[in-house]
Amino acid sequence: MIQDQLVQSAHYEGLHPSFPQAFAWLKAFDPQTPDGKYEIAGPTLTAGVQRYTTKPDAEKKWEAHEVFGDIQVVFMGEEYCGHTDVRTLTVTELYKPEKDVAKYAHPLQPTTRLHFRPGTFTIFYPQDGHQPGVMVEQPGEVLKVVIKFKV
Repeated sequence: MIQDQLVQSAHYEGLHPSFPQAFAWLKAFDPQTPDGKYEIAGPTLTAGVQRYTTKPDAEKKWEAHEVFGDIQVVFMGEEYCGHTDVRTLTVTELYKPEKDVAKYAHPLQPTTRLHFRPGTFTIFYPQDGHQPGVMVEQPGEVLKVVIKFKV
């Protein structure tokens, strides 16, 4: 997992061949873009635009992916996102290849709680179990872009 400011993305662009295109797309993102999935460079580099209301921790599931990593950026609102090593989690919904996701129970061990705010980005790799969409103090509206890059 990596978290930093979007203005610092050039420091990370060399970590994956798709990162220069992904970060260029994010920096040019128009918040008026409708929700949906957008191909940046075919099916191996896409952007999902989503608007939703954050929820209490107990209502948000943990997840992890096997084929794709995420670059998550909140453009409006804020949320917490749990993070832990996926090997410490217990599967509740088996991996679904068509969605590249498995779901997990809340961990019994302490985890990291990330604070997503506009201007930051977070990169999750397949080993990163994460729990996005958790409310900060009360439910709030969020505009988020999730870039999916093939690992």
